[in-house]
Amino acid sequence: MKQEFTIALAGNPNCGKTCIFNALTGARQHVGNYPGVTVESKSGSFVLNGMKIKLIDLPGVYSLSSGSPEEEVVFQELTRPGIDLIVNVIDSTIPRRSLYLTTQLAELHIPMLLVFNMSDDAEKKGMKFDIPKLEACFGSPIVRTVGSRSGGVTLLLEKLAETLTKLDEHGSPRLSYGQDIDQALAAVAARIDALGVERYRHIPSRFFAVKLLEHDSCVGRMEEFAPVRDEVETQIRHLRQKHAIDTDTFLADRRYAMLAGACREAISATSERRREISDRIDVVMTNKYFGLPLFFLIIYLTFWFTFTCADPLMGYIEDGFAMLSDAVKSIWPESAFPYLRSLLTDGVIAGVGGVLVFLPNILFLFFAIAILEDSGYMARAAFVMDGVMRRFGLQGRSFVPLVLGFGCTVPAIMATRCIESERDRKTTIMVLPLMSCGARLPIYALIVPAFFAAKYQAFVMWLIYLIGVVIALVAARLMKSTLFRGEGEIYLMELPPYRMPTLRSLLLHMWDRGKMYVRKAGSIILLTSLILYFCHTWPEKREFSRNYDAAIELAQKNHDAESAAALENARLAEQMEYTISGRVGHALEPFFRPIGFDWKLTTACIGALAAKEVFVSQLGILYAEGEADEESVPLREQLIRNYTPLQAFCIMLFCLLSVPCLATLAIIRREMNSWKMAMAEAGGLFVLAYLVTLVVFQLGSLLGIGTSLIG
Repeated sequence: MKQEFTIALAGNPNCGKTCIFNALTGARQHVGNYPGVTVESKSGSFVLNGMKIKLIDLPGVYSLSSGSPEEEVVFQELTRPGIDLIVNVIDSTIPRRSLYLTTQLAELHIPMLLVFNMSDDAEKKGMKFDIPKLEACFGSPIVRTVGSRSGGVTLLLEKLAETLTKLDEHGSPRLSYGQDIDQALAAVAARIDALGVERYRHIPSRFFAVKLLEHDSCVGRMEEFAPVRDEVETQIRHLRQKHAIDTDTFLADRRYAMLAGACREAISATSERRREISDRIDVVMTNKYFGLPLFFLIIYLTFWFTFTCADPLMGYIEDGFAMLSDAVKSIWPESAFPYLRSLLTDGVIAGVGGVLVFLPNILFLFFAIAILEDSGYMARAAFVMDGVMRRFGLQGRSFVPLVLGFGCTVPAIMATRCIESERDRKTTIMVLPLMSCGARLPIYALIVPAFFAAKYQAFVMWLIYLIGVVIALVAARLMKSTLFRGEGEIYLMELPPYRMPTLRSLLLHMWDRGKMYVRKAGSIILLTSLILYFCHTWPEKREFSRNYDAAIELAQKNHDAESAAALENARLAEQMEYTISGRVGHALEPFFRPIGFDWKLTTACIGALAAKEVFVSQLGILYAEGEADEESVPLREQLIRNYTPLQAFCIMLFCLLSVPCLATLAIIRREMNSWKMAMAEAGGLFVLAYLVTLVVFQLGSLLGIGTSLIG
């Protein structure tokens, strides 16, 4: 008897499929992307009565019509060999609509188990099911579950074990679309059978006949079925002439008619229907006056929760890596392999710490997002913002990641997985780096108080954020008209009932995203941090313009700590100028001079590739004045003496519009499955940043706006 099985978990969005997947597999999950598309793949494993089961969680779809990347992925997965059983999860509260997908799955003649989920909600609505009648109609066993409750899948496990032992005995569905369509399907199926296509021998020819009559894009592209296209067109013309309707619409109508009959016979409801609590809540949450302010309040609370909870942990991680670095330095003598010692402490440990310090932010942010998704509010947020976002070529679901981008671009890009449309998701990912993330804040905090009067500081800060938002929305409109152009897509804005999220589901969601961040973004950032370490430290300068060691020793003898620190930073600045980064900065200075940058600003921009915060520390070293952070008054004084307010504004503008960090490019490559798109994003943002800054600097210089030194 077979002991290993592959099961596909299929169903509509918001049917509770993820809860059931999590309940069955627990932490034994793998998350990734399907090759070539930005659709999440998730698989897990578990053992049931000694049987090893691989469970594939398919993307949520409403049909197998290949009208979206998700539908195409589900189609490809279910038509490949090796699927032993389909577990079709159905929302019991809306069976007629949920069973539409079931009629298409049944055509595959793959053994199927129907899971009527949310049965508790259905009971509250007064719904009663004649399970034997439904089982006879679809030729499949049925089990009722409450996937969101602990123990709510116990009956499913029992039924699953029973079903797997009787796969050869599964019934055949009683699906008939009417005499005319059935005859047309038989004619096309006979032609397909005559071809003897080996690749799809395990799938009934009738299934492909249905798809061809529906003008399904996936099947239509298959060269194996090219010889039957003439018969398909003949049957389509015949049906159109007889019924004056396209076959895809005709088939959909017949499916719904068939489901109406089945549901009328097997599903009943009491006359007393209690008004859903969800409906009463939505009177306020989706109100045209209150919906938007409440959405902003919830997003604010999401940020507050994320940063309030994450801040202490980030401090502990920072301190932990600092202690680790100090411990290595104390154990490892400076004279023994100094380059390797510095590489480990300043490269590897600093690089890993630079990534993991943001891990609490990632975890708590996605914990909060999971609450919004599992509770049903995320669908309301999309509904509330849909009208506004469509004016810029996006949909309501794009707004949440854009807002999250003000915190950190990396988790914001990861949050675009809630967007069903591939074009909208790609567009949102491409414009997200224009949101002014928290990494840019130290730059603004350094420059704004130094160059702008107190009464203008809030306005300048608001303006720089606004510029990013406006350019992002304009860019989205342009991309939807060019790069990601396509016919307007109609989205079914489903508002599922509010539910209480389970802690298990929330923790698994947070674990998945945290693991993905550490494994993918962390590894690439570590590599780039090591590369930048070599660029910032090599070649090492042996001869300096003065004897810094003697000067520092003299200052220390005189107990002049400030002078000693200034001398040490002066040596670091001279060393930096001699390194690869410093030389590149000098080489690129003529190119950056038209936007108001000298070699020092150019060098700082190179260092900021790893993370925008590095820009401030780089300037601190190059100007050899005190501590390298935004609170460093001597650094501000140096900037005031060397740059004009116009140049200062251009610094902020360039940092706003260029790539936030290398982790952003790593995540873009990850989410879009393409280094080409990541590199195109980096190049496009650089060109945009340069051109906009060039126009602002040259126009400001021409008009004499902010061109005088104030220090």
